[in-house]
Amino acid sequence: MSEAVRASLFADVEGVRLRLAHPDVLPFRWVGQESPLEQLLAAWFVLDERDLPLNPRLIGKPGVGKTTLAYAAGQALGRDVYIFQATMDTRPEDLIVTPVVAGPGEIQYVASPLVSAMLRGGVCVLDEGNRMSEKSWASLAPLLDARRYVESIVAGIKIPAHPDFRICATMNDDSSTFEIPEYIHSRLQPQIHLEFPERDEELAILRENLPFADDQILGYVVDFLQAAHRKDENYTVRDGINVARYALKLAKRQPQHTPSRHFATSVRMVLGEEAVAYLVER
Repeated sequence: MSEAVRASLFADVEGVRLRLAHPDVLPFRWVGQESPLEQLLAAWFVLDERDLPLNPRLIGKPGVGKTTLAYAAGQALGRDVYIFQATMDTRPEDLIVTPVVAGPGEIQYVASPLVSAMLRGGVCVLDEGNRMSEKSWASLAPLLDARRYVESIVAGIKIPAHPDFRICATMNDDSSTFEIPEYIHSRLQPQIHLEFPERDEELAILRENLPFADDQILGYVVDFLQAAHRKDENYTVRDGINVARYALKLAKRQPQHTPSRHFATSVRMVLGEEAVAYLVER
């Protein structure tokens, strides 16, 4: 490893050396609704040297593309993107700096993806942020206002954000989440809502993710999803992609059966018996 590469893996803050995380490199491309992408980029725009970027939250059902949208926005800015997956077990030190044993009697401080993005001027996607507890959110409060820093109790340092740093939080619109504290609500604005895509948008997303699928199977998937959307069911494009992939695999293994039979079997096995109600007869 060259000295230049080695140096890029670390940052010194107030005399403490931090090992930085690598950015995420993913084959994500935003397909479909342009309005949410423009809304997110507008939130991150800085009008003047005295202005600050906003910290938006992307809200929608699981699987509608919130993380993909955030990643695509970061790529549109030409920035490295760091995704931090929040859970109900996320601790403040997980969000900021974690000490690890690096050798006999040696402790190394490891920066989270969020702190790595802060120091490098990247974009942090706090994924499924409303699964975190209030204690974890409290550690981010100074980052989300004009102070733009976090404090690591573990390392005993205050870490400022690079001027180019941007952050957004994705939040699932379901019941398996915590309530966000009010003082955090006011720091996570604006709210950008992602709805289920229209039929042509949904088809474009499926083609992007399943370039090897024929139009017949994609038609089955879109008909199924649109029927479910009309009944306000929570089946998403992600579900449709999984169903289509399994149906295609079944077809390769069992060519004697019809595509519609493979698709119905896949819906039943991937999403459960209740999903069969939304199969559209052709």
